[in-house]
Amino acid sequence: MSKLNLTLACWNYDRTRALQDGSVTPDGIDLNYLDLPVEETFFRMVRHREFDVAEMSLSSYTVSLFKDPKPFVAIPIFPSRFFRHSCIYLSAKSGIKNPKDLIGRKIGVPEYQMTAPVWIRGILSDHYGVPVDSVTYWTGGEEEPGRPEKQKLNLPPNIKVNSIPEDRTLAQMLREGEIDAFYTARKPSSFDGKQVTRLFENFVDVEKAYYQQTGMFPIMHTVAIKREVYEANRWIAQSLFKAFVEAQKKTYEDLKQTAALKGMLPWFNAHVEEAFDLMGPDFWAYGFEPNYKTLETFLRYHHEQGLSPRLLKPEELFAPEAMEAFKI
Repeated sequence: MSKLNLTLACWNYDRTRALQDGSVTPDGIDLNYLDLPVEETFFRMVRHREFDVAEMSLSSYTVSLFKDPKPFVAIPIFPSRFFRHSCIYLSAKSGIKNPKDLIGRKIGVPEYQMTAPVWIRGILSDHYGVPVDSVTYWTGGEEEPGRPEKQKLNLPPNIKVNSIPEDRTLAQMLREGEIDAFYTARKPSSFDGKQVTRLFENFVDVEKAYYQQTGMFPIMHTVAIKREVYEANRWIAQSLFKAFVEAQKKTYEDLKQTAALKGMLPWFNAHVEEAFDLMGPDFWAYGFEPNYKTLETFLRYHHEQGLSPRLLKPEELFAPEAMEAFKI
């Protein structure tokens, strides 16, 4: 019997490599895996819907749920997670020393709806007393001029968002003090620890404390299926979910190998042991139930920041076929 041909756009992660090399294959699917940088994947999927399945910004996907018709449906697979305290950069000219110094300042973000800044703004509001609407946001390209929002936004009037000049980049403006701080996913090229610094220099300790306090490992990306592909073949949601889980299991097993270093870090095994000790054996959990609190928190942030017209529930995010597993 012939298999369904599907194209998946996803970056080259250790946790998805078994799908890329074919050692794990989804039931009934002949998968064409395109290894693309995340920004390219997001732009091409959101703007042009070029792929059958794609890694997608959790925020962009959530914004898309308010379109009619909804263009995508996701499965509870999270190829990217990231603690974001390390991703708040400061211009030394700003004089900012602590989080509350951000209030009233000019803050750069590549896109207001980008997932990393959604988490950063929410964490700063919840844990450090920096209201989302207490700053002015400036959007644009981080390293190349002219980056627009991928989707049209309809923000409330208390959220102030402006575009930087088309010939400028946020990395340049941060170095020169034209913006005071920068919330981003990628470390800017202007970061040097002198003219551009981090708000949390001891970010590893801060992020561990955040995890111990909240139990959350922030979700950045999910996996989205074009809705017409899903509606024509609803079985693929569970088939893809199972395959992503199986691919991730191979990575967990690799992490446990101690005879030789699987990763190119001198203390790789020590980092693995520390992660297991702090966060448990399934620290990068897939699936709906283990991630309910994290998803609920993200959706609250998304709504509070004017990106969701109403507060969504986590149950509204995913294909029902992938939200529970068959058990014998």
